[in-house]
Amino acid sequence: MSGDDNLARKRRSERKGRRAEYLAAFALMLKGYRIVRLRYRTPVGEIDIVARKGDLIAFVEVKARRELAAGVDAVSYPAQRRIAAAGEMFISRQIDSAHLSWRHDIVVVSPWAWPVHLKEAF
Repeated sequence: MSGDDNLARKRRSERKGRRAEYLAAFALMLKGYRIVRLRYRTPVGEIDIVARKGDLIAFVEVKARRELAAGVDAVSYPAQRRIAAAGEMFISRQIDSAHLSWRHDIVVVSPWAWPVHLKEAF
């Protein structure tokens, strides 16, 4: 397989991931969440979506997979640690951090299905 094929596959995968993130953000907004950040990047990790509902901050990892179980399994323990570290950095930078609670969620986006939001996934 040539370098061009690998680059094309990587671009398709990235576009698929972005579409899944936007669809997940839309689904969360319909559930009453306010999207605070998309693709929040820190030196210790990245969070796909930071969403807020009242005093609750949800750090959301989005996975585009054909099956729900595959999406959940795709969030490895090292990835969970990176997301948690990035979340702690986000919380530490909030003025009202003493009044906030937070959790780590997963949204699995599958073809021809509404995104599945798993609260407190890890």
